[in-house]
Amino acid sequence: MVRAKICGITRAEDALLAEQLGAWAVGFILAAGTKRYLEPQQVRPISTALGPFITRVGVFVNAPPEAVLETMQTAKLQVVQLHGNEPPQWAEEIRQHYPLIKVFTLDGPALPDWSDYPCDALMVDGTTPGSGRGYPSEWLTPLLKHPRLIVAGGLNPGNVEQVLALRPYAVDVSSGVEAAPRIKDPAQLAAFLQKVNRFECPAVPEPG
Repeated sequence: MVRAKICGITRAEDALLAEQLGAWAVGFILAAGTKRYLEPQQVRPISTALGPFITRVGVFVNAPPEAVLETMQTAKLQVVQLHGNEPPQWAEEIRQHYPLIKVFTLDGPALPDWSDYPCDALMVDGTTPGSGRGYPSEWLTPLLKHPRLIVAGGLNPGNVEQVLALRPYAVDVSSGVEAAPRIKDPAQLAAFLQKVNRFECPAVPEPG
């Protein structure tokens, strides 16, 4: 099973549609100055409109732990995603309160130094997150040993299947299912989630 997170949510109707179509998680950008930023007070009513079986993720960039924790409480979110150069000590402090996803960018086949970073899941993204620009899928191969690898960066309904074939823990999409920045396209969203939810991982051969 591969899970899907729909990121860059700014409208309740997009969040509810993602939930209806079978997304496992939705993400809210809480980094001021970015295209899809929402104030925590704007996120809260969207979060509370969702049902109990979809995860709400707050995305932060270089925000200190005390600011992250206060924002998470105000926005009523459940999982923290760190998308900057946060030191491990910050992650350790946040993880005392929330599960944590750490994002590393891929700008070549060299592996990011993730092995000692304290997190509950590892996400890899392109060098310009939210732009729709990806990277060669073969760069992911050495990272597949991670038990909770989330793949982001340039995904859309037309190319997600080649990443699904690698059997990551999850895939993450934002601009690849948008009609315009901040507005999801219902047809693209449905097509993306249909491909993820209908994907069948190949059976693992039994030993011997």
